[in-house]
Amino acid sequence: MESGRKAGIGRLVGCALKNRRPVFLVSLVCSLVGNVGCAVSPSYGTMGLCRAITAFFISPASAIGSAVVAETFFKKERARYMGVWTTMVTLGVPMAPFIFGFVAVRVGYRWIFSQTNGVQLLLYFLVGRETLYLRRAAAAASLRPLAFVARPCVLLPAVGYAMVFLWANIMMSVETGQLFPENFGLNPQQVGLQNISIIVGSLLGEQIGGFLSDWWMWRRHAKVGSSSDGQGADKAARSPQPEFRLWLGYPGHLLTICGVVVYFVQIERAGTFWNITPDVGMAIAAGGNQIVTTVMTTYAVDCYREDAAGVGVFFNFVRQTWGFIGPFWFPDPIQRTGFRASAGIAAAMIVAVSMVPTAVVQWRRSRWRQD
Repeated sequence: MESGRKAGIGRLVGCALKNRRPVFLVSLVCSLVGNVGCAVSPSYGTMGLCRAITAFFISPASAIGSAVVAETFFKKERARYMGVWTTMVTLGVPMAPFIFGFVAVRVGYRWIFSQTNGVQLLLYFLVGRETLYLRRAAAAASLRPLAFVARPCVLLPAVGYAMVFLWANIMMSVETGQLFPENFGLNPQQVGLQNISIIVGSLLGEQIGGFLSDWWMWRRHAKVGSSSDGQGADKAARSPQPEFRLWLGYPGHLLTICGVVVYFVQIERAGTFWNITPDVGMAIAAGGNQIVTTVMTTYAVDCYREDAAGVGVFFNFVRQTWGFIGPFWFPDPIQRTGFRASAGIAAAMIVAVSMVPTAVVQWRRSRWRQD
């Protein structure tokens, strides 16, 4: 499904650079058709094909969401509403098993398909509006998304965010579904309830990643603005650089590491009897992940405001690539090295691939943005 989503992102971004609303509507209609196909599939192969179709057509929502936010809100409130969007992206993973665990236990797994797409289509048709009002010249000048691989102030935050998302969201969602039934004997509904911790943690983390991030930049702007002579050019030059926002990413990294360690260690301590302590680790990691998600995404959009759609596509391409690969190798280190060593591996990867690159971006500052 992830590979199909990446392909869908690449094909549809060109149309998305010109119009938003038609792309969203076509996306929802076609993904709804794919999900209906999943519900009536007679074989595993047929369902795999329908899932690929769904993944291809559902991609625009994650690809151009950042552009919609950038087009709709002013810079002073961008992090707050970018955080709302990124929170919804994050919550999609835990909300699905939380809600449809009840459905799978009571009426069967086939009923979990298509309902959500149907509601989305109805709501977006009734209240969704076009948000792209940029000049044609600006839209035509947009970069191809993969060109951001040569832009370190987008590449490094995207890679760092993807690593945090991998451990705090993908790993926990996948391994909870595998470890909790095996270790604690939980059924799908009970496993789905564990995702409440990710939902709560993400919502709490967003208060720092969104609201506090905007306040952080506003406070800096007020400080440097008051020290200028009041002239427009000087005041603009003394405005806080986008890299100042990245200071709020470090608490997110540390919370993610703390949460992953608690999750693994407490699963090992629990043995064969379930308790809530691993869920506490999930909530802590989810809060850290949401802080990093909002801060990194908003920073990259601040650097390339006119190419917000391309930034969103690139961020999701990197995240989906990491997310697709991760579940293939997660079980092996856990089985070979144990839970505590796996926690150490996760901490080392987050520090090396997320925290250190963030520090490098801050060190280089505007020199990369001017290249």
